[in-house]
Amino acid sequence: MIHNPEQYQRVPLGIVLRKTPGVTCWAAWSWRVSAVLPGAGPADWKLLRHEGEAVEYHAATLPLELHGAETEAYLHGLAAAVPSVFVVLREGEGTAPLDLVLVTASPYEAQDYTDSGEEIVEKVAMPPGLVALVRGFVEAFHVEEVFVKRKRDKQRVDLTQDGLGDPRIGKAADIYASPAQKRRRLQ
Repeated sequence: MIHNPEQYQRVPLGIVLRKTPGVTCWAAWSWRVSAVLPGAGPADWKLLRHEGEAVEYHAATLPLELHGAETEAYLHGLAAAVPSVFVVLREGEGTAPLDLVLVTASPYEAQDYTDSGEEIVEKVAMPPGLVALVRGFVEAFHVEEVFVKRKRDKQRVDLTQDGLGDPRIGKAADIYASPAQKRRRLQ
């Protein structure tokens, strides 16, 4: 949900996939995202280059969506040694070998996609023009959040023993006591 339409920007990014021969007997081909093309038009696995057995395709054009609420994540990504975008891929369900799911400038969102193990997340260096665009968006909409430390309440929770007064516990002997507490009782 977009709260403020001014804090939103969408940029089409062409995704270039490079196919090379696999290095193991289990994978005939190796695929990786080799580049992104800012402002690219629509594409559907358009052949770009053929070098020996290596082939590059303009596989698709996906929107890079920048949201004003995500500027902290974009700042984190821009502060990296090589500012990058992240392309999320899945095993192809149709005729294409891979399905392109998403492109994001947020390393936090990319991390979320790596958790399931279902998707492949490729990190690709941002071209200088895209770095400038993302940096300009962050400068326009980033609001530094002040850290407020939570204060503990003064209530003492260690004054009652666990299990006492619980109607499900029939007698005091049914309450678990740590071995240290049992030793003190025996002495």
